[in-house]
Amino acid sequence: MRKMFEFAAFAAALTLQSVGAFAAEPVRQIAIHVRPYYQAADSAGERPQVAIGASLSGLLASTQRDDILAARDKVVADPKLITPMTMMVLAIRLYDVGLRDDAVLWFYVAKDRFITLSQVIDIERSGLAQVEDAVRAFATLAGPIINGYAFCDLARQKELRVKALAWVEQNPYQAIFMDRFTAKSGDRAENLARAIRMARQSIDKEQAYFADPKQAADFYATRSRNEADAKFCWK
Repeated sequence: MRKMFEFAAFAAALTLQSVGAFAAEPVRQIAIHVRPYYQAADSAGERPQVAIGASLSGLLASTQRDDILAARDKVVADPKLITPMTMMVLAIRLYDVGLRDDAVLWFYVAKDRFITLSQVIDIERSGLAQVEDAVRAFATLAGPIINGYAFCDLARQKELRVKALAWVEQNPYQAIFMDRFTAKSGDRAENLARAIRMARQSIDKEQAYFADPKQAADFYATRSRNEADAKFCWK
């Protein structure tokens, strides 16, 4: 699973390969289904179906921006056991209400939170295969849209990417330390620290890739051919 998120250019490549699936008009909603956690509304104005815990599902199913912000604030206030799936749904709903920088941040937080979990806990032996499948589905389905917007501005994307990892480091997922989950060999805290270092190295690789003027120019040229700016960089 880690390799799925390992190289920064993966996000860019995923965006470039996938944007053709959308019409060349602004993408204002992330219309995906990842059962049982999330099902987007079928038409504008309807409420999506959200099943990620009673305390947040109602807020995240709302069509009101203030409710989505209230859900975000609840996550920030007590993040210890917030699942990566919940953070994925939060990212989607932030995008849907037009808070796209926040959506990018929480999408990256969700991925990093799962990556740190998977580097410390044995996912299969701990019965967390459904969690991995869900995070993979969210990343595959929502990633092209959220990254499509994120990479409108490489400098801003870098800022949000670094901020997301810093948040994950400062707010470690407490499920990592639960005895009911089978840990991989080694000390859990040390493995968590190693996972953070590896994620930071991945960010460094991404930034090195885009620091090359030719790579950056080629990237933007491909976005232009795919009409990505029209789809994702609207104001």
